[in-house]
Amino acid sequence: MSLFHIIPDRHDVVQDHNAPKDKNSFRHKLYVVIFQNNTRAGRLFNVGLFLFIFASIILLILESVESISIAYDKVFDIIDYVFLIVFSIEYLLRLYCVRDAKKYALSFYGIIDFLAIVPSYMEFFLPNWHMLMAFRCFRLLRIFRIFRMVRLLDESRYMMLALLRNFNKILVFLFFIVLLTLFLGVLLYVIESPYNPGFSSIPQSVYWAIVTITTVGYGDVAPMTIGGKMIASFIMILGYAIIAVPTGMLSAAVVTKYRDMDNASRTCPHCHNKNNASDALYCKICGTPLSDNMKQK
Repeated sequence: MSLFHIIPDRHDVVQDHNAPKDKNSFRHKLYVVIFQNNTRAGRLFNVGLFLFIFASIILLILESVESISIAYDKVFDIIDYVFLIVFSIEYLLRLYCVRDAKKYALSFYGIIDFLAIVPSYMEFFLPNWHMLMAFRCFRLLRIFRIFRMVRLLDESRYMMLALLRNFNKILVFLFFIVLLTLFLGVLLYVIESPYNPGFSSIPQSVYWAIVTITTVGYGDVAPMTIGGKMIASFIMILGYAIIAVPTGMLSAAVVTKYRDMDNASRTCPHCHNKNNASDALYCKICGTPLSDNMKQK
């Protein structure tokens, strides 16, 4: 499955292409209620689902507080089972009412829905997995569809495509940073280990280099020698440049993406001239109305 199938797009949000063919069937009516929000029943269903998701997340947060968890342990268990049953039935109904269950299960929201209920079942085998139910918060992404903010998903999709376009550059850059961090960690180990117990091993020194070069700076380990402090100062200054490079790559890619989109909208449909101004309404060569102007009419 291609990575592009995981990026939410307009088809994943609307999903009319996956509706049952028979519009008079129970499956189609159920599909409209669950997946569409242009009806009163559909909107009520989705709003109610959001309230359930919010309630389950709040419950999970309260369970992490030891005093509250001990006082209401049995109540939390009962509510957890209720949420498990509700979300499991809801997921099965989604698979039932769509035209292609496999296609939905492998779609962006299908994967999110599945991963949201898995921790509840894994809790019977691994109790620590219980807290991973916080993954349900990602189901709230559907709020963009319900309140007709699909355009915002398109914006995030453009940013994701820009990131993928520069993935190789960023990967090479990160690989270089890993090598640099390893070298600096070993260098600090050689300089500091005879005098500083904080640099007791190369892994510990590399950990310090990572914390420093990312400008996190926990302060649990610090150089004591003059040479170590000089190298630490260099790493701290280098950290700012390291943060700026991938940010600049992504920003340039996003700007290029929008510029390409703008140039495409300003291409003359008659003479195919691409040298029109960004705010032009008519082609400067043949005078043909451009796409934006035609839409306004």
